[in-house]
Amino acid sequence: MYRKEIKVLDCTVRDGGLMNKWQFSKDFVKTIYNSCVEAGVDYMEIGYISSEDQFPRPEYGPWKFCAEDELREIVGENNTNTKLSVMADIGRIKFDDIRPKDESVVDLFRVACYDYQIDKAIELAHHVMDKGYEATINLMAVSKVNNRALDQVLEDVAQSRVGTFYLVDSFGSLYSEDIHQLMEKYTSMLPGKTIGFHGHNNTQLAFANTIECIRCGANMLDATMLGIGRGAGNCPMELLLSFLKNPKYNILPILKAIQEQVKPLQEKIDWGYFIPYMITGAQNDHPRSAMAWMNSDKKDDYVAYYESVVKNKEV
Repeated sequence: MYRKEIKVLDCTVRDGGLMNKWQFSKDFVKTIYNSCVEAGVDYMEIGYISSEDQFPRPEYGPWKFCAEDELREIVGENNTNTKLSVMADIGRIKFDDIRPKDESVVDLFRVACYDYQIDKAIELAHHVMDKGYEATINLMAVSKVNNRALDQVLEDVAQSRVGTFYLVDSFGSLYSEDIHQLMEKYTSMLPGKTIGFHGHNNTQLAFANTIECIRCGANMLDATMLGIGRGAGNCPMELLLSFLKNPKYNILPILKAIQEQVKPLQEKIDWGYFIPYMITGAQNDHPRSAMAWMNSDKKDDYVAYYESVVKNKEV
């Protein structure tokens, strides 16, 4: 049996772009888009909306900015059942950068924020909703947020017009019991809101934690093809669709896209299970130091990396 309320969002390009500064070819992005459409995936997150005066081109690829003309080169008018999503970080986008919905192929803005930015996140989410878009708020790094601060965030969101709020395991450090407790808090404090989940795979639990969120009532689920994403990556799309057993989803186009486009990238980009990413997950740390280590000539010296992490915590 399946739960018809569940929606699946593919963030292969958006989250995967954190590993190569969104330097994906148009052919790559087009393949991911077409596979999402053919597979029946509900949303495809094609990248970030960011102010170009903060991020230099060509260092950052087009999917860091999602300019309307570049989006239309990929999706045309997007006359499909797969909606188009973008993510916006607080402080990295100007309200004037957002055109009205009737001038854009984007359907959903996901506003990413930290707990101390929740007021600004709600303001931005309301702004895009007033322009005709769907909106979510994605509270990042919840594993670092204390109970009092989290309660305040949830109280503010409960009073907002934003209909979907995400539980985000940014560091891949949460275990199933943590997920269960957080979902109980989210659902009790956000009546009538949809809860989403975005997990990272540092301790190999992104898929398991997604299942736990489903059991606890989450109805917006993120995944990426072959798990591509920042550091250890995300819940693999092919696993999630297989688990959901919803006949509207077709896994074959996902496998084809993985075979043709995503798998070859593993020869150039190290995402997935690597010891440095596991260490940051176990330590509840941001993976930036592990990513830097993986890009050095010491990437396989796990002992030295672990010792450096422990030493920094002792300082």
